[in-house]
Amino acid sequence: MTLRREAFLDHVKERGEYGTVEEAERAARVVLALLGAHLVGEVRAQLAARLPEEFALILLNPLQSAEPLPPERFVRATAAWIEGATEQTATWDVSAVLSTVADTAGEDLLGQILLQLPADYDLLFGRPQPT
Repeated sequence: MTLRREAFLDHVKERGEYGTVEEAERAARVVLALLGAHLVGEVRAQLAARLPEEFALILLNPLQSAEPLPPERFVRATAAWIEGATEQTATWDVSAVLSTVADTAGEDLLGQILLQLPADYDLLFGRPQPT
């Protein structure tokens, strides 16, 4: 089921403790663009189908990534794309968006997403996997 734009942003806003929906939207746009650069094929298409259309398009038309970024570099890249962000605030942004994505995706799709990402992304999604 596709989540409505307002509901998706409300979840991100609440989790990120943002003062405005605009701040939540800014974080969502950046994080989803970076995430889209890491996902391919059916997994990316399935996730896009569960996101609000505006965010699905961002996921499907990602920034170009020469290589999969480890989680630390993903956070740094997020900080570089959000004006005034630090690595600490970017970690918060990434967590707010990716935990909402995890809820939207569901466990099965999230498992497939994590298989396409470098190790330790489970922590960014707020879903630590057993080792």
